[in-house]
Parts: sequence; C-alpha cells; structure tokens
Amino acid sequence: MKNFTDFAELAVPRPMVRSMPSFMSAAAAVNEKIIKSITDDEPETQVGEEAEPETKEQPEAIMPPPREGNPRGTIQFLTIIGQVEGHVVLPPTNKATKYEHVIPQLVMCAENNEVDGLLVLLNTMGGDVEAGLALSELIAHLGKPTVSLVLGGGHSIGVPLAVAADFSYIAPSATMTIHPIRMNGTIVGAPQTYAYFQKTQERVEDFITTHSRISNERLKHMMMDATQLAQDVGTILIGEEAVQEGLIDAVGGLHDAMEKLYGMIGKE
Repeated sequence: MKNFTDFAELAVPRPMVRSMPSFMSAAAAVNEKIIKSITDDEPETQVGEEAEPETKEQPEAIMPPPREGNPRGTIQFLTIIGQVEGHVVLPPTNKATKYEHVIPQLVMCAENNEVDGLLVLLNTMGGDVEAGLALSELIAHLGKPTVSLVLGGGHSIGVPLAVAADFSYIAPSATMTIHPIRMNGTIVGAPQTYAYFQKTQERVEDFITTHSRISNERLKHMMMDATQLAQDVGTILIGEEAVQEGLIDAVGGLHDAMEKLYGMIGKE
C-alpha cells in the first residue's frame, strides 16, 4: 500500500527541460548578423589602404555663351596727352605721357592678333624730341592700320606724332604749332652745338615731310615765321588750315576717325 507522499510526487508536475540558447547568446547572434549585413555592402579594402571618400556628382556648370567681338574689327585706343616726357622725370604737377609706358603698349598692339587697328588721340603741347620721334616711328611702322585724331592741340613734337598714322584727322577747333626745336639746360657755345641743333631739326623735318603732303620748303618757312608768335618764331594752324597746308589729311571727329579705321581694316 502506497503512502501519502507517493501520491504527492505523482501530483506535482516536473518542469520540462528544453535545449534553447540563452538570451545573451541570442542577442550576440543578432548583432553578428547585423554587422555582417553592413560589411557585405561596403567595398573591400586591403590592409594599409584608405578607403576613397564618396564623391557626389556635381551638376554640370552652365557657362554663358562667348562674347562676340565687333564684326567690323577691334580697335585699340592710344591717348597722348600733356607733355611727352623724355629721359628726365617731369614735376608731379605736369600732365605727361611717359614713353616707357607707351612703347610697350604699341608693341603689344602689333603683337596681339585680336587687335585689328590703332586709333591715336592727341592733345599734347609737345615735349622731348627723341621720345616723340621714337613713338612716331613705332606708330608709322606698326604693321596694322592706324588713324590719328588731333583734339585740342598737337603742338611741336605732336606734329610728327599726328602725321605718323596712315590717315590723320584734326578737329575743327584743334590747333597745331610748328616751330624750330629748343634745348633746355646748359648749352656750350661752340660750333658743334649748333651743328647738332641742325641735325636734330632735320630729323624732325624729314619725318614730317615723309609722312605728309607738305613740302620741305613750306615747312621750313612756317617754322621760321616771325609774324605770328610774340615771343617765338613759328606758325599756328587751326583745323582746316592744317589740311590746306598738307600736314593733316582731313577735318573730322571721333566718328569720322573710327569709320575711316574700320574701312581700312576691311580692306586688309
């Protein structure tokens, strides 16, 4: 006969034993799967090499259309104003054109293929003879169409600068003074000094007569005229008078000069 304790053991259910992983092991397995899925999407990199940073494709820049030039040609302007400075620096109160600035501009104009012609605007009282002749020679042998326009005044060494261009204009109210050369500073009273004066004067005269329609005799006569200037010898020509004497080709303004230069460019 069984006792009470035997029936008690039969009434109490025994716990079921299952073979399942613990919570920690399950969490570790999930983390491992997540890390594996991330690493599978990334490109493989070798040891010691740095992964290249991701670069986003930039939208293609929209550039404006290139600016079209003047179909009639490109003109470079050159202004010669005030006094033409030579080898001595003028006082700061004087307006001057420095030849060391103008010479490189003329060389660049001759070398630049985008420049088709040169327009020289003159309003000068004159200045250094050698500097003026140097600029005049560059203008005369630029190799491109050139036009000059005398505005206000083209005096003294400004005359060779005006006639150096292929075609010259003078404004109706502009003036040109023709006179012999002068020298500043100490002068040695010797025959050689006067011979040098004569040679320098001939250089100026030869350039003017070569690049204009005036004769040498008429030019010398106007230079030595003692009836027009109170304290000097020479001649003042205004507008149309310079054309009549053969120094300048025509009377006109900026529009006339530009139209003439455009026409010369079109014939090249």
